[in-house]
Amino acid sequence: MLELLPHLLNGIALGLLFSLVALGFMLILGLMEQINLAHGSLFALGAYFAYAVCAAKLPLPNEAIAAWAAVPLGWRFATAIVVAPILVAPFGLVLERLMRRTYGRDPLYGLLLTFGVAMVLEEMIRVIWGTRDYMLPVPNDIGGGFIMLDLIWSTYRFWAAAMAIVAMAGVWFIVERTRFGAMVKAGAHDSEIVQALGIDLTRLRVWIFVLGTMLAAFAGVVMAPLWGIRPHMGVDAVVPAFLIIVLGGVGSFWGAVIGGLLVGMVVGLSAAYASEWSMLSMYLLLIGVVAFRARGLFGKKSVLEV
Repeated sequence: MLELLPHLLNGIALGLLFSLVALGFMLILGLMEQINLAHGSLFALGAYFAYAVCAAKLPLPNEAIAAWAAVPLGWRFATAIVVAPILVAPFGLVLERLMRRTYGRDPLYGLLLTFGVAMVLEEMIRVIWGTRDYMLPVPNDIGGGFIMLDLIWSTYRFWAAAMAIVAMAGVWFIVERTRFGAMVKAGAHDSEIVQALGIDLTRLRVWIFVLGTMLAAFAGVVMAPLWGIRPHMGVDAVVPAFLIIVLGGVGSFWGAVIGGLLVGMVVGLSAAYASEWSMLSMYLLLIGVVAFRARGLFGKKSVLEV
């Protein structure tokens, strides 16, 4: 059991990060019934904006760049965590505005629209930052490693897991303990009744999209020091996110969290004992769960089920 412990801890840390990526996807898919294929591109955009802030690669006068570069890395990194999601938020606003004509129609329209936006964002990233890989610098206080159980551990991985927990707690509070969250859940259940009560459903959808977009960007910043920054990193994020949502159950907060942890632990353990199976293992997990429970672990029962 002691031999398994390090791999389980690594898997839990990885699972928390997967859950963080999946939560923004879950908000839009579960509560607006829209599959946002641009979620991964917004994730990548958050990472690139964080790099621009941290590495002082900003479109500012040389004097301002020099002054910002002289600021300690810890402050630049903390600023990037806050600023990058704010800079990505307008892209979510534009995307939601574009998607309004698809509401209430065949979901394929929204799917194709978000796919097109994802392609545009990825090409925009290539035009601005090129095709080379970047690494987001991490302050020394949360970088490096330490020895535990005769193994070397990445300090930042645990900080990233802690940031993911804080973000997930914030989403849980908003969705489960605020009037806004109650309106969002009511709107997902019956939009006509919500409108009849005088609630502006259009404004509600805008806020959901902005929240989901900022979560994607925040996840991109947190994951960037671990994954590296490259134009197609969004694809690497959106595939596990979609898998976790299906595994946990569409629209379920705890489904996204538990699904992410399960995927993280399966990937972590398989990477330790059979590395060639590490990525395949999460797909096998999904097949195993869906084969016995088609709506996922925490998905609501369909009226068509008997």
